[in-house]
Amino acid sequence: MGILSRIFNLNGYVIIARIVIILLILPLHEFAHGWVARRYGDDTAEASGRLTLNPIIHMDPFGSVLLLLTGFGWAKPVPINPSRMNNPRRGIIWTSLAGPCSNLLAALVGMILLQGFFPFYYTNQDSTILYGVYYFLYFFISINISLAIFNLIPIPPLDGSNVLMALLPYRKSMWLQQHQQILSIILWVLILVGALSTPLSWLSEKVMDFLVWSTDWICSLVWKVM
Repeated sequence: MGILSRIFNLNGYVIIARIVIILLILPLHEFAHGWVARRYGDDTAEASGRLTLNPIIHMDPFGSVLLLLTGFGWAKPVPINPSRMNNPRRGIIWTSLAGPCSNLLAALVGMILLQGFFPFYYTNQDSTILYGVYYFLYFFISINISLAIFNLIPIPPLDGSNVLMALLPYRKSMWLQQHQQILSIILWVLILVGALSTPLSWLSEKVMDFLVWSTDWICSLVWKVM
């Protein structure tokens, strides 16, 4: 599905979930980057006032609007200085992974809530409120999974590219750094034509299936005590 198709396939539950993502999860994503960098000795994010969950501090207007309309977007990147880390290579890897991991953690929390809530929704499907809560949680989980997987794509400026550059030999890593602008343009083209939709959707479904499988016991437990 291309970017225009996503814009014309909105509903109220998706919009509410995306607003929550913008106000809570994008700040958490950037905070996670800064917090892990601080653990490795780099206090650049903290010194610039970015080690916070305040959404206003992290908000990127264009990235926020794009997320609201399409389901993917970004906040202002937290400043990181690898030269200040006590182990730059390891620090870059874990700092870069911290953001997507925070999205997966948010998705897991959402799935736990959904599994506990599902029996009440299933037995009261005529309730508009329960219907709204159920679909809000579903889209909240889905968006977080999509953001995590999208950010792990190893193309600049996404988090996955930093992980890849830290793992590659020096010359190949330098090649990626020198061609970041071209690679970023290629990424945008792939996004606009929807070329990434099928593989990203497949991966998102697999992660969703795993979260459902690993938390299904919660739903079963609630059914037993009802």
